Amino acid sequence: MDLIRRIELEHMKKKLPAFAIGDTVRVSYKIREGKKERIQVFQGTVIAIKGGGTGQTMKVRRIVAGEGVERTFPLHSPKLSDVEVVQRGRVRRAKLYYLRDRVGKATRVRQEFTKVRVDPKLRGSLDIDPSFSVDDKNSESGDSAE
Repeated sequence: MDLIRRIELEHMKKKLPAFAIGDTVRVSYKIREGKKERIQVFQGTVIAIKGGGTGQTMKVRRIVAGEGVERTFPLHSPKLSDVEVVQRGRVRRAKLYYLRDRVGKATRVRQEFTKVRVDPKLRGSLDIDPSFSVDDKNSESGDSAE
C-alpha cells in the first residue's frame, strides 16, 4: 500500500451508515458561529454521491419555502457529526439531477420496504424468551372465559 493511501485511511471515518442514492437522510453538521459551535441538521434526499477516499462527497436536496436547496457534504469531514437514514428510497439512476426540474409531490422518491431478517446463528443472542408465544400472551391477560 502506498504512502498516500495509508495517510488517507488514517483520516477516513471508520463507521458511516449504509445509505444510497434516493434515501432520505438527516445530516448533522457542525457550524461555527463566532467562538461557539453548534450542530445544524439538514434533512433531504441524497441525489448524488461522488468521489472516493477522503474526498468522497454526497449531495443532499430538500425544498425550503418552495425553493430547492442543495448542500454538498464531505463524508469524511470532521465537521460532519452524524448521518442518519430516515427512509430508504428505490431509484434506478445513479444521479437524481432530474429532481431539480420537478415541483411539489413530483419530487417524491418511491419508498423501499426491506424486511428485517434474523440470522439463525444470531437467534440465540437476541433477548427473546424462547418459551414465549402468542397463545401465552392471551392466556395471561385474563380475557379467557373459564
